[in-house]
Amino acid sequence: MSEAVIEQIRRRLTEALSPTELEVIDEGHKHAGHAGEGKGHFHVRIVSAAFAGQLPLKRHRMVYAALDDLMNHGIHALSIDAIEKQ
Repeated sequence: MSEAVIEQIRRRLTEALSPTELEVIDEGHKHAGHAGEGKGHFHVRIVSAAFAGQLPLKRHRMVYAALDDLMNHGIHALSIDAIEKQ
């Protein structure tokens, strides 16, 4: 299931933010023993010109907006590195 969720995350972020770099990592193995045995824990590293002039909180909100309903259906926890393209 995580491969399908990773693909959805990649597709949605690509469509919404046109990243120059995008890395999506399943971090479920770090959360074994948590509810659902760590399923749905991901880390995103994204570099995009769309983040130009935006504070980190706004960048995170942009990522969350792109992922919308996945935040309740497939993603349990998400850590984000949202970087402005230089």
